[in-house]
Amino acid sequence: MDFTLTEFEDELLNLGRDYAEREIAAVAARAWHEERCPTEVLRGLGELGLLGTLVPEKWGGIGASTVGFVALLEALATVDPSVAAAWQAHSTIGSLPLLLFGSDDQRERWLRPLAEGRQLGAFGLTEPEAGSDVRSLRTRAERVSDGWVLNGQKAFISNAGTDMSFGVTVLARTGEDASGKPQFGSFIVEKGAQGYTLGPKLRGIGWKGLDTRDLFFDSVWVPDSQVVGEPGGGLAQFLSSLEVGRISVAALSLGTASGALRLALGYAKQRVQFGNPISSYQGIQFKLADMATEIEAARWLIYRAAALRDAGQPFRKEAAMAKLNASQVANHVVSEAVQIFGGAGYMLESDVARFYCDAKVLEIGEGTNEIQRLVIARALGC
Repeated sequence: MDFTLTEFEDELLNLGRDYAEREIAAVAARAWHEERCPTEVLRGLGELGLLGTLVPEKWGGIGASTVGFVALLEALATVDPSVAAAWQAHSTIGSLPLLLFGSDDQRERWLRPLAEGRQLGAFGLTEPEAGSDVRSLRTRAERVSDGWVLNGQKAFISNAGTDMSFGVTVLARTGEDASGKPQFGSFIVEKGAQGYTLGPKLRGIGWKGLDTRDLFFDSVWVPDSQVVGEPGGGLAQFLSSLEVGRISVAALSLGTASGALRLALGYAKQRVQFGNPISSYQGIQFKLADMATEIEAARWLIYRAAALRDAGQPFRKEAAMAKLNASQVANHVVSEAVQIFGGAGYMLESDVARFYCDAKVLEIGEGTNEIQRLVIARALGC
């Protein structure tokens, strides 16, 4: 298959790549070490129209294809995985539930500011006792005469606590169906809502430039106008958006690996040992060749999944395969990159160490790799 970018997709890629190399690269390392989300560069992406990449022009976005989105995400992650992670969370699970299942009034009120880059989107799914087992969510939404009341806690939620955040769309249990199975709804909770509080920014191994927190809901009232779609259909809505999220984490993995390879190749060419650049030695050449080959193979899996979504064809299995493979490739490539740097790469002051730390979460987020294997196995008929 030919995944050559269209003229528009190529322009989109060049726009994002130029901005990343010029603006994001200048603050990436400092923001990572300061453990802060550099919202100034996210605002800059918004001014370029790039915070509404997957949203149609009708609602303030640019209506790019999934393939174009993947290409742009890879370019951002090659420079800074943390900023790219914030951007992809906003663009997928932070925006798509509103686009796909919201009413026109909700799209105008909440999606448009997200797509136009004036606000940052977040989605609250994971809880202290519920991650892969989504059906065990404990956050509850109880029906009252004039809306719903939310009580519970969310864990590891990204983008909800920045100075750009609008609030969060929350998945909560609404009751049970006739057979006793739990039902869930998606609820928009705006920043400043009474009873809605945020924990401190969490300190992870990597993605230190991504704002991630626990969220708390203590009798938070939500009017009916802030229920996204049917009150019992929230889980299906989220899972639909998650499939796109898996493609995006695969692209994040691809960019992380590409950035590490770029750093390793540059270092190998200028690091001299025994009178020669270490890139002249076969042991280093073989590492770099294997890294480049693994990255290219992962790229084709990812673009295949993105092309299937653009064509309106099923892509769940392909998205799971892409995410599984690319996240593993990223972790292997960054490890080899650190090995090429040697002791210099082990120091946190080095950019390659930042990429190394950022890679591990790729095997965990948007469905662990164990869950991806289950998805693939079920698609095979197991």
